[in-house]
Amino acid sequence: MTKRNLSNKKSQNKRKLKTKKSQNQKGNRQDQLWKRAVLALLKNNRNKSFSVKQIAAETGLYNEIPNTKIHSLADLLVEEGQAEYLDKGQYKFLAIPESLTGTLEVTRSGVGFLLVENGSDIFINSSGMGKAMNGDIVKVRLIKRRRKNGRMEGEVIEVVHRAKTEFVGTVEEGLPGRFFLLPDDRRINIDFYIPNEHLNGAKDGQKVWTKLLNWEKRSPEVEVLSVLGEAGEHNTEMHAILLQYGFDPNFPPEVEQEAENISEEITESEIAKRKDFRGITTITIDPIDAKDFDDALSLRKLENGNYEVGIHIADVSHYVKRGSAIDREGFRRATSVYLVDRTVPMLPEKLSNKVCSLRPNEDKLTYSAVFEMDSEAKILHQWIGRTVIHSDYRFHYDEAQDVLDGKADGPFREELITLDTLAKKLRAKRMGAGSIEFESVEVKFKLDENGHPLGVVRKEMKDANRLIEDFMLLANRRVSEYIFNIFSNPPLPSVYRIHDKPDPEKLSTLGRFVSHFGYDVNFEENKGTSEKLNKLLESVQNTPEKNVIETIAIRSMAKAIYSTKNIGHFGLGFQFYSHFTSPIRRYPDMMIHRLLTQYGNKDYKQDPIVLEQELKHCSNQERTAAEAERASIKYKQVEFLEDKIGQQFDGVISGVIDAGIFIELTENMCEGFVPVRTLENDYYVYDEENYCIRGKDTGEVFRLGDPVIVEISGTDLKRRSVDMIMIGKREVEQ
Repeated sequence: MTKRNLSNKKSQNKRKLKTKKSQNQKGNRQDQLWKRAVLALLKNNRNKSFSVKQIAAETGLYNEIPNTKIHSLADLLVEEGQAEYLDKGQYKFLAIPESLTGTLEVTRSGVGFLLVENGSDIFINSSGMGKAMNGDIVKVRLIKRRRKNGRMEGEVIEVVHRAKTEFVGTVEEGLPGRFFLLPDDRRINIDFYIPNEHLNGAKDGQKVWTKLLNWEKRSPEVEVLSVLGEAGEHNTEMHAILLQYGFDPNFPPEVEQEAENISEEITESEIAKRKDFRGITTITIDPIDAKDFDDALSLRKLENGNYEVGIHIADVSHYVKRGSAIDREGFRRATSVYLVDRTVPMLPEKLSNKVCSLRPNEDKLTYSAVFEMDSEAKILHQWIGRTVIHSDYRFHYDEAQDVLDGKADGPFREELITLDTLAKKLRAKRMGAGSIEFESVEVKFKLDENGHPLGVVRKEMKDANRLIEDFMLLANRRVSEYIFNIFSNPPLPSVYRIHDKPDPEKLSTLGRFVSHFGYDVNFEENKGTSEKLNKLLESVQNTPEKNVIETIAIRSMAKAIYSTKNIGHFGLGFQFYSHFTSPIRRYPDMMIHRLLTQYGNKDYKQDPIVLEQELKHCSNQERTAAEAERASIKYKQVEFLEDKIGQQFDGVISGVIDAGIFIELTENMCEGFVPVRTLENDYYVYDEENYCIRGKDTGEVFRLGDPVIVEISGTDLKRRSVDMIMIGKREVEQ
């Protein structure tokens, strides 16, 4: 080809590119004009929704473009956050407020979410967090819609209310003479500056409790309230966990003084107001190390051959008066907290372990649910009210189990066997009515005198445990139903323990997941969900994948909470359910005791809005206490594995994220992490939908529930983390 021809060819190509670019620009401009026409229609009719055909007709675009084009333009407006898609193909203008106020939830990775009621949560990047921290109520300005998942993004413009002003952490000396606090809460991704005049004797490496002074400069400033001890020391770390989650092991002086002033004497005039059960055989069954005995069971055979079973609960509300110092502190805590080595009670020890505890061979004031039932556990009559009891014997669970197993011929053997027989029949009826049976396994540490973990044991649910559980469930259900039925005209607000139905999408994900293990469960049809779940849970018993499938099944469930709005309890299959049986350690139980008394006295003044706010606080505190318990377990797991670096263990994949794999060790249920970067044989990609990571070249898959062999490669007590190396998958005999 000649130079001239080549030059002509280049000129033609340039003209073609220029023409194509011009056409694209023209097309883009035209698309923008059409999109504006659609947006104008929706914006001028804010309270109406339109189908694609209606949009075409109202804008006149049906003469210019096909409906498929209008559909894509409307979808683009949805993606940009200017419109919303409704059911049945309808589109509506989305009026986005300039700002929203809500609670900020921060993840360990440093990003956050503004929790919005009745709407999608707002994504907050770490750079948009400002001076806000996890749990704060904040005002957020909406800045854009993230295109990847359609979630709105915002930035914090104001901290409306601090969730916490006191923080636990370790003192670290930076430059000589300059000290900082490294918070224990890994969701706080900033160090706090400690001015020298506010060190209060704290030294480098010590664990301290601090209070926020101000956040006027780059770093927030704190003062040391107290030195907890050397980081890594058992008592120091357990104390730190309690304070980190807002549970002070010490009660305010005025609360302790008020408790000391409470008389243990039970007067004859008080007994006269109650049903007297002191002459009826009564027992308690609790853990061997328990000190607070909330509940007792009485049993007698009636002349007509039926049984009378009394479920007697400590009458805490008799001693703790509404608005008292003890009551205010009890509500603030809302629950007792159980760490690996200690219990921090909701109420002062004099009440929880003495006055209210249903100790043997002592008269005690109780609130009771008493049932007459036949030999098939059919309830023929019930009575709910205040009583006085005298416990004849205190069983611990293992002791009671030995009697039931025939290994021991202890006292009240016949009563135990009868109660166990009735409990099993109650359980069979409950399961037949749709109650779901989750067999969660708990761990308990064997500790030496210094709190160092020597071993890990599994806590098993046996017949003695289930016996108590079944009668407590009966009382909780019947008391809830009683309040609703007796005080229903007009309906009076009450305390309900509710559990919503599972999200259909999560159930579908569960169905797809278990199919990898050969289980065929169809959750697509929204019928018989509880029966399908029970059948699945029964099928996985004694299989390697049992724990993992049960964990994913639990994750597919909604969280149980307290509320005045009763929607029933899906997990238990109950239309009515409340917490009545543990007022020593749960504030909502005391609340329902008070409502029983209040409504029984024809005092119907109860503000449902205030009650709902109080129950929301109790739900939040329950969740926080569970987090504290898990933190203490995690700490002891890491400490237990510190001297096992280099050792290999059998385990099961218990979690998968894009950064790596979580492993639960089979022998001791301790959990560690295998970073994906340490899997050197391939480049692995995270598959969120199938709970796995997959090698791009080899196709090797590491999936949730897979049995594996790992090696302990490192431990970090400060981060409460264990690093592991993947040795490989292991074969399991079926």
